Amino acid sequence: MTSNGSSVRPKYRAPTLGWALLNTRYLYRSPWHHLRQDRVRLPDGHVITYTYQEHAGFVAVVPVTDDGDIVLIRTYRYTVDDWVWEIPAGGLGNRPGQALLAVAQEELAEEVGGVARHWEYVDWFYIANGTANIVGHLFLATGVTLVASPRREETEVIEVHRVPISEALAMARDGRMRDGESALALLRLEPRLRHLAQMQSRGSTHP
Repeated sequence: MTSNGSSVRPKYRAPTLGWALLNTRYLYRSPWHHLRQDRVRLPDGHVITYTYQEHAGFVAVVPVTDDGDIVLIRTYRYTVDDWVWEIPAGGLGNRPGQALLAVAQEELAEEVGGVARHWEYVDWFYIANGTANIVGHLFLATGVTLVASPRREETEVIEVHRVPISEALAMARDGRMRDGESALALLRLEPRLRHLAQMQSRGSTHP
């Protein structure tokens, strides 16, 4: 319970390691994320204040066309005041109860105007786990076509680029892609992506 009596996400492993959660308060709340502050007694008896971000999570999509291209976006991010290469992705906070696949399909349509014949849930991963509990859910979308105009939010400044699989993987490795979750997603899928590139070169469009 928080200091005001509302419920919080529990910690299951912490007590087994000797961490005792004394109380919790929220400094900020929104549908997308909360700023949470815990008072914790450590195994050595010291009491500390641990402040971190609670986040609803997000989906990320690696979109592959039948021509063997990956659809990447180059987007301006106000938070870092820079242009960044990324894969399409979007948060879950404003979509309570919506299936992960439906969110992934929406993000592909909204950010690049794309649809896909085949969808596959690949895996999940943490990002920024020293300061947040953000979980990313990774999808592979194949048979992607760009069929409509993107439906972007007013803060989204995005260029859409079709990049050959080999080049996209090189970008993830050589530092041109500085968005960690996007680089991880591409490298996590590298064997599958190289297989898709080989199949495309042989004239097959099936995943």
